[in-house]
Amino acid sequence: MPTRTITSTEAQNNFGQIIDAVVQEHTRFIIKRRNAPQAIMMSLSDLRQLLSNATERKKIDSVIQELAPVYKLGEAVNTPGE
Repeated sequence: MPTRTITSTEAQNNFGQIIDAVVQEHTRFIIKRRNAPQAIMMSLSDLRQLLSNATERKKIDSVIQELAPVYKLGEAVNTPGE
């Protein structure tokens, strides 16, 4: 399953196409906002498979750990140019 990283603006502007890619091609999208990964979009069938497979759960956990924002809840987030 391919994984792509896109901005939140790109997700908004291409929402229909992204849903098509998620459902038809099983593409997973990592959505960045303010230059930090914030969300992931995947199909329900991919989520079901992920939750039922220990190997897949470990893979996605390592992706989440790698992409997790480096700030803690409540801390200010500096955006580029600030």
